[in-house]
Amino acid sequence: MLNDYDIESDDFYRWVARIPKPALSELVMRKSGVALGEIKRLVPLETGPSGRIWKLRIEGSVKSLVVGKELEIRRLLSESHLRSSVFTPRFEGDELVLEGRGWGHGVGLCQIGAAVMASEGYGYREILEHYYPGSEIKDEK
Repeated sequence: MLNDYDIESDDFYRWVARIPKPALSELVMRKSGVALGEIKRLVPLETGPSGRIWKLRIEGSVKSLVVGKELEIRRLLSESHLRSSVFTPRFEGDELVLEGRGWGHGVGLCQIGAAVMASEGYGYREILEHYYPGSEIKDEK
């Protein structure tokens, strides 16, 4: 049994986060230490090959802040962290809406998938080959 990690969910891939504007400004100030005022826009400046936002400008009524790390972007825009930095930001009325996809940083193997494969009897070599096709496993001595 895989604890509760394998519970089916319909929101692992596509998700929506909604943050009221006042809460957003407070959250960014608390997490970054920078008072931006009322947040007006989120502008993705750089994205990686998978669509993850690598650099984001957060524009406020007082000043702007450029965040240049994927995990930092996820941390700043959520109490814990966003599921991923593949999202489209837009404002609807008095809240920020982030329509996103994926869960995690997008590099490496899926821990839940690897755990399920192991529970079905696959060995570590087969699991690694599944996630990293064409790679070689060498014993270093």
